[in-house]
Amino acid sequence: MRLLLHACCAPCAIYPIEMLRNEGVEVMGFFYRHNIHPYTECLKRQETLTAFAESIDFKVILQDGYDLEGFLQRAVFRESSRCEICYHDRLKTTARMAEKGKFDSFSSSLLYSKFQNHEMIRAIGESVGKTVGIPFYYQDFRSGWKYGIEASKRLGLYRQQYCGCIYSEKERYYSPPDRRKG
Repeated sequence: MRLLLHACCAPCAIYPIEMLRNEGVEVMGFFYRHNIHPYTECLKRQETLTAFAESIDFKVILQDGYDLEGFLQRAVFRESSRCEICYHDRLKTTARMAEKGKFDSFSSSLLYSKFQNHEMIRAIGESVGKTVGIPFYYQDFRSGWKYGIEASKRLGLYRQQYCGCIYSEKERYYSPPDRRKG
């Protein structure tokens, strides 16, 4: 089976790639860029993924452009649904790339993270797969969470501290001042 794996970053892709290869799946990666903010963060993640991919003979398709405005237009005033919007954008684009490249299925390294909504990813992936005409391959890779973290540290990979969008960056780094001390 030939599978196109949406790879959000190198650390999250380590375990899924290894598991899929061990199962005899011919896997190739796809890096989606529009949801990663700021642009310098996008470049760090892309550079880390491409260097890692070269080290394990893993081919990766890099998305063209950087449609920050498009992502924000879809998310603004829908911040409570931003993850659903983002999952849909990434999975739909991956499915279209998989169909164009004549892959048998598509999946995502998001399924490795214990912080992502697996039920939502699976539902969106399956729906998009039916619409595009290529099956979504669901596998729960969370059992490799510790393994992936240890491997990424051992390899000296850049490990980001937030999901990718500007909203998740704010949630990760911003702490409102304590108003009671005013």
